[in-house]
Amino acid sequence: MSEPTPAAHTGAIHDIGYRRYDGRRLGAAYIRRSLFVDTLRGGYGLGRSARSKIMPFLLLGMMVLPAVVMGIVTGYFQAPSLPVQYTEYVILLQIAVTIFLGSQSPAVMSRDLRFRVAPLYFSRPLSRQQYVQAKYAGMAAALLILMGLPITLLLAGALLAELPLSDQLPDYLRAMAGAVLYAVVLAGIGLLVAAMTPRRGLGVAAVVGVLLVLSGLQIAVGEMAFEFGNTTFLGYTGLISPYTLVDGVVTGALGAEPSVGQGPPGVTGTAVFVAVTVLIVLGCYGALVARYRKALS
Repeated sequence: MSEPTPAAHTGAIHDIGYRRYDGRRLGAAYIRRSLFVDTLRGGYGLGRSARSKIMPFLLLGMMVLPAVVMGIVTGYFQAPSLPVQYTEYVILLQIAVTIFLGSQSPAVMSRDLRFRVAPLYFSRPLSRQQYVQAKYAGMAAALLILMGLPITLLLAGALLAELPLSDQLPDYLRAMAGAVLYAVVLAGIGLLVAAMTPRRGLGVAAVVGVLLVLSGLQIAVGEMAFEFGNTTFLGYTGLISPYTLVDGVVTGALGAEPSVGQGPPGVTGTAVFVAVTVLIVLGCYGALVARYRKALS
């Protein structure tokens, strides 16, 4: 029997084109920032189908149009002030904000659960806390644009109508601070409710239903307190709805005129409103982290 040739004992090394990555590794901070931008864009349907853009931009138009009309009317008739205060604007158009939150929160949260793509995020150096932070911040930023843009247009209309800046600026700054609080509180509530189900339609109904029920309950309890003449209890009824809760904080802590009711009763009431606002934000954040830890464990 002949001896095997040396070539039979040798292997071949094939170059299939793979190269080592020598660039900078961006890490979890870059992933979180990209997820924030994607969430913010997704809140307005950017990067998705044309049908996905109809509802958010229609609602944005509903928020902006009254502000533009008020500015034009104020300038045309040379009115001494705007028809509404800056801090009242969100309360007056809260139904548009509620529909926006209800339609977009499930798009932000439910899709990752429905299509089971959330584990792909965590296969990279991204914790559940960072994932929730990015989603929360992106939704809050989308809401801030929805509410802050028309308030800013109100200021622009007032200045074009030659109303004194010194009279307009304090209320405008209070309203913008309120818009930030509205955005953070509402984003937490909307995302938490939407994260409870992977079904988008059910999430939309749940978010809108929760906010409408809370607003209706606040009105009903407030009417009862007014009928019984209990002014102290009437002030605390604002704790029931997130809209009147934030309005109470802006009224008590920032010195704005109350948009609904009489505002929180005194310093103690203001402290209670502020404490409840902080607890809601922290509670929603903690519940969202726990939800993703449980769902993907």
